[in-house]
Amino acid sequence: MNLQYLKIKEIEGPLIVLEKVKDAFYGEIIEIEMQDKTKRTGKVILIEEDKVVAQVFEGTFGISTDNTKVKFSSKPLMLSLNKGILGRTFNGVGKPIDNYGDIYSNKKYDINGYAINPFCRIYPKDFIQTGISSIDVLTTLIRGQKLPIFSANGLSHNEIAAQIIKQAKLQNVKSNNFCIVFAAMGIKHDDYSFFKKVFEESGALERVCMYVNLADDPVVERISTPRCALSAAEYLAFEENMHVLVIISDMTSYCEALREISSAREEVPSRKGYPGYLYSDLASLYERAGIIQGKEGSVTLLPILTMPNDDITHPIPDLTGYITEGQIVLSRDLYQKDIYPPVDIQPSLSRLMKDGIGEGFTRDDHEDVSSQLFASYSRVKEVRALAQIIGEDDLSKVDKAYMHFGRKFEEEFLKQEFDENRSIFTSLDLAWEMLKILPKSELDRLDSKYIEKYIGDFYE
Repeated sequence: MNLQYLKIKEIEGPLIVLEKVKDAFYGEIIEIEMQDKTKRTGKVILIEEDKVVAQVFEGTFGISTDNTKVKFSSKPLMLSLNKGILGRTFNGVGKPIDNYGDIYSNKKYDINGYAINPFCRIYPKDFIQTGISSIDVLTTLIRGQKLPIFSANGLSHNEIAAQIIKQAKLQNVKSNNFCIVFAAMGIKHDDYSFFKKVFEESGALERVCMYVNLADDPVVERISTPRCALSAAEYLAFEENMHVLVIISDMTSYCEALREISSAREEVPSRKGYPGYLYSDLASLYERAGIIQGKEGSVTLLPILTMPNDDITHPIPDLTGYITEGQIVLSRDLYQKDIYPPVDIQPSLSRLMKDGIGEGFTRDDHEDVSSQLFASYSRVKEVRALAQIIGEDDLSKVDKAYMHFGRKFEEEFLKQEFDENRSIFTSLDLAWEMLKILPKSELDRLDSKYIEKYIGDFYE
């Protein structure tokens, strides 16, 4: 029997406190009915003996401690899911906001998901093409991988997310078996309009499922937004046998919401005021990506976070780096040079790319080309530092070649248009054009057979 309580002991920010509650459980959904018969939804987040603390998704404004009915549902937050969620837009707790009606299903799904047995995980392989050269060639995204984008306030991470969503495709897989789940937390209305317009104009909307929490939506709703999105992704992947790319922006908004709730619960803070369980909370989201033995589908995760004060050692990027398999780092210096996308390749890394590139996945020269580009661009940074001291005119002939390579690499390889979709073969061919700038003696990371095959005549 679902009990109903008629008095709230205390209201603190988005939280309500009830006493003498029986048989409540963590994560249980409650229904709050006010005097005017309007209803709100909440979730139990703390239980101490017979005392219960719950967060209200719609906020506590207007709720009275007296004459307010609170009913416990005996269920966690559940979603109705079917394949019709593609092309639809939902709020942070899974309710439709696109005026196309509710989603109906014979089965409901817990937004917290279910832990994947590590023994049943399959090692990620297969290349996902984003159409962005700096990502595809140098920090390759692999099916089933968790690869975050480390951005900062004011950088073009929203544009990169939109470009990946409209261009991404999985090699050797039919387009109707590949889809995107996009979760946005704390975004402004104009950013939401931008995403929607881009998806509609590109025709990508029909394969995208969106969960959106706007900046003026309740903060507590952000805690559920990525969980709803990942539940939808798991359903599409493991029940509809689809390959799903999940893009979540912005994880910093999620973590700040977590800190706000933690503060309201008067928990002991950890680094920078974030709760001590931030690592395990992030892991509970990131580890929902992967490939499961016996299932045809897969979940690939591309979370985006903005580093406060451009600090990569901040707890959010720091902990994210421990859990995920690499990172794509955006550079403010490149952004100020009007280079889009401003991917800083030196701190960027994809730990799984070695197993998803090369013959059978991309092209046989991919690994060597990637290694040579990293090495050459690192030398560019050293030569630029030297040029600031002695001047570019006094550099050696080889160093001047590196200076020229650095400019061309940034302006022609890293830089591309927002609607420019480069195939992996186009990107690799462009990389070889960049490497032609350097003397053959400097191409020490390339196998001689590739030099002969792709630029042999150039050096004769």
